[in-house]
Amino acid sequence: MPTRGIVALVITALSLVLLLSFKTPEASPVAGGPVRPSERPALTTTAPGASGAAPAPSGPAPSAAGTANGQVTSPVVDTRYGPVQLAVTFSKGKLTDVKALQLPFDRQLSARISSYVEPILRQEALTAQSANIDLISGATYTSEGYAQSLQAVIDRAHG
Repeated sequence: MPTRGIVALVITALSLVLLLSFKTPEASPVAGGPVRPSERPALTTTAPGASGAAPAPSGPAPSAAGTANGQVTSPVVDTRYGPVQLAVTFSKGKLTDVKALQLPFDRQLSARISSYVEPILRQEALTAQSANIDLISGATYTSEGYAQSLQAVIDRAHG
């Protein structure tokens, strides 16, 4: 009887060691999906109608009416599964486009989730015209990071 106990203990310990040492393979970003920080394009803001002028280094350019125009890059929001960063385009103070520059991608599952939720979150933001967007079940951290990043851009653009 003690022999069975020892064998069971050894098998359990070995199984636990193997389970804890298991690592998931690194995944590359899905085409059209999340972008690695080193691959993201440099984004700048230009005043409307500027032709070949040097881009403005900060925030959107105010129009005659005082509303924001141009593209603004958000600060990076770190989430549990990776960074979130957005480029938001404004026209006459309204959100006209939201592009994810960074979304979690370091694991296969994170890359799949990010690729799936990015267009949904984008549509939510454009429809709401604010960072008051619904969180997506199964992508809570990414959704929260997206909303925080979007709010930072809106505050910068209208503040």
